[in-house]
Amino acid sequence: MKINSLIALVLMLIISACGGDSNHQKSEESSGEVQSMISEPEDPMENWQDNKGIGPVSSVELGEIDPEIAAEGQKLYEELCTACHKVNKKFIGPSPKGLLDRRTPEWAMNMMLNPEEMIQKDPIAKQLLIEANGAPMANQNLTRDQARKILEYIRTL
Repeated sequence: MKINSLIALVLMLIISACGGDSNHQKSEESSGEVQSMISEPEDPMENWQDNKGIGPVSSVELGEIDPEIAAEGQKLYEELCTACHKVNKKFIGPSPKGLLDRRTPEWAMNMMLNPEEMIQKDPIAKQLLIEANGAPMANQNLTRDQARKILEYIRTL
């Protein structure tokens, strides 16, 4: 009788040990379902070609670089932008070198002309604010013409 009880107890322990993973497996399955329901946040930098930013500039046509306009833009850049931007490296703000390889010309001009709203609403500008440790781009109160000249200079970098 004792042997039968002992065998029954061992069998119950084996069976319960085998079934123990089913709860864990269900938990993992449920967790996977929850994770698949939560979408990954979209990388704002990924589709930068589609982003023209927020502001007065909706279209910019770029032809060949105009050296006179670029020279005027360089003066403006050196006066207004070098406190935060260095040509060949990230400083407080990103380097302008190769800017048009990662931003549309419209986005760049809107960032120059409308930085406050861009930082509040534009996903790329928000990300750049984080990367700049919360240091927002200063509004230099540029005219559209001045912003275009600076953009022309940036194209020469």
